[in-house]
Amino acid sequence: MAREINVGPASAVPEGESLVVPKETTGTKDHIGVFHGEDGEFYAIDNTCSHQDYALSEGFVEGACVECPLHGASFDLRTGEALTLPATTPVGTHAVEVRDGDLWLTVQDDA
Repeated sequence: MAREINVGPASAVPEGESLVVPKETTGTKDHIGVFHGEDGEFYAIDNTCSHQDYALSEGFVEGACVECPLHGASFDLRTGEALTLPATTPVGTHAVEVRDGDLWLTVQDDA
């Protein structure tokens, strides 16, 4: 079942930055990182690097990609695709949109 969660004002996340929505709030297996790409768009992905458990929200945003600060694996924020080694497995993506100045995250409850 899909749920929408208001995660706060879009203005609270500057370009190139992120915020974390806890899994206790989302009902998902992983925390979700909401990123403000350098292209001006917002993206939401599972927050844990698929190579080794590390918070992608601590990473470096470039364009519509995030680089894990632990080993340098990069992920496409639009698709979750692992773009560089050592990661080879994608991370999950989630819908996020700006409505009336707020960020709205749509998640599927994990079974």
